Amino acid sequence: MNARQANPWAALSALCLGFFMILLDTTIVTIAIPAMLRELNAGLNAVVWVISVYLLTYAVPMLFTSRLGDRFGPKRVFLAGLVVFTAASLWCGLSGTVEMLIVARAVQGLGAALLTPQTLAFVTHLFPPAKRGPAMGLWSGVAGLATIAGPLLGGVLVDHLGWAWIFYVNVPIGVVALVLTVLLVPDWQPKHSHSFDLLGILLSAAGLFLVVFGVQNGQHYDWGTVFGSITIAEIIGAGVVLLVAFVVWQWFNKREPLVPLRVFVNRNFSAGTLTATTVGFTMTGMFLPLVIFIQTVRGMSPSMAGLLTAPMSLLSGIIGPFVGRASDRINGRYLVMGGLAALAAGLGIVAWQTTPETNPWALTPALLVCGLGIGCIFAPMSNLTMAAVEPRLAGTASGIYNTSRQVGGVLGSAAIGVLLQARITASITDETAKAAASLPEQYRAPFAEGVARGAASAGEFSGASGPSPMPGLPADVAAHAQQLALDAVHNGLTDAAKTTLLLPIAVLVLGIGAAAMLRRVAPRASAPAEAPASSRA
Repeated sequence: MNARQANPWAALSALCLGFFMILLDTTIVTIAIPAMLRELNAGLNAVVWVISVYLLTYAVPMLFTSRLGDRFGPKRVFLAGLVVFTAASLWCGLSGTVEMLIVARAVQGLGAALLTPQTLAFVTHLFPPAKRGPAMGLWSGVAGLATIAGPLLGGVLVDHLGWAWIFYVNVPIGVVALVLTVLLVPDWQPKHSHSFDLLGILLSAAGLFLVVFGVQNGQHYDWGTVFGSITIAEIIGAGVVLLVAFVVWQWFNKREPLVPLRVFVNRNFSAGTLTATTVGFTMTGMFLPLVIFIQTVRGMSPSMAGLLTAPMSLLSGIIGPFVGRASDRINGRYLVMGGLAALAAGLGIVAWQTTPETNPWALTPALLVCGLGIGCIFAPMSNLTMAAVEPRLAGTASGIYNTSRQVGGVLGSAAIGVLLQARITASITDETAKAAASLPEQYRAPFAEGVARGAASAGEFSGASGPSPMPGLPADVAAHAQQLALDAVHNGLTDAAKTTLLLPIAVLVLGIGAAAMLRRVAPRASAPAEAPASSRA
């Protein structure tokens, strides 16, 4: 099918189905963390890698895969990504160890990287600038809905079918998306003859991997030696050096750099990519502390924990298209800033309300505020960021823009994971010391050691049953000690979750500052070559 025969809304709907599937997998895994810890006999750090490795292999290649779409055609690259993603999803479900699951998730991320830039490039091709707001609204509504709906669907699947089904569910969706894409999406050929910046790809991939590895594993290695004489600080430092070298190489590479730095001269694009990074950080990182609190402290099932976020999901998905339309008429900067502020306020209320006795359903109003904020962010942020980009750079710019959001997600997953682990250790230690004071002196040290061992095990985060009984205590002391230990662990986990939520709030404040730099852009006239297709659309 060519552009003359294409129905732009039908084509966009097919593309959005694939886009929904890959974004669903950025959050659907979070709700299954307790089940994975239990059934794969894995530690919290290893399971966080299941999330981070997907985001990492999703983010880094997008600078390259956007160029593949320019050279070979977005439809063909999109179809290739669907095949890789669907096959890798089946592999994930069949994985019997956490190590195998991490490898399969890495391949899944590569498939997602092939898909994502093509969707935004098609929006700019199928719709003229003056009518792009509603299309962006649908695209961003799908993004917000998928990112938030993951816990709901994941909870139902984990409860009734097992954690592997959060991956198996992608197989039929992927097959349907393949068929619809073949039938409805035009085989648009930009035919830009790109050279591929292999050195830039290696520098960016290696640098980001080292930074993420160092940040996420810092707590695991006690911020010391990893192997030989290599320390966490040296690994992070090497990653930063490689990323700086990447930027320098992009400046001096006059042929065709992976990231044309001239695109950042555009104020809207620079501010928009920074804003998208903060949104990615928050959207990925906010769920981990919530899941630990809701399932481990309050004992909710995965299905009920997912249902708790359903109103937030519905609200963000419903208002996204309306906000997209509004962004064509009013200054989208204020919509983005308001959305970021609402998301930060909602998370702040959640942190303020959370106590070991809090009924999780009491968090619903605060989560609705989060949903309102999310729904207001994506469409105007995407529209303002991409509106002033030169048409020839649209493919590359969409790759950079999407990469910025995913890089934010990688950093959010790593930073939230390491902060949560550190706070769990510190908070449970403090709470245990307080609880031990109510025991006879001779039992305090064994009590503290027993709680510490239980909290350090992966099983401690798999349910609300608390630490194992501590042998050697008299019967009249053992029952009291068991309850004290359970309270200490729950108080510690609650404090850790509350404290960890402050980090994405701080990052959102940075995002508000970046969004304030966005400015309204007059619609750019369509390029002559694109005018017929745009007017038909």
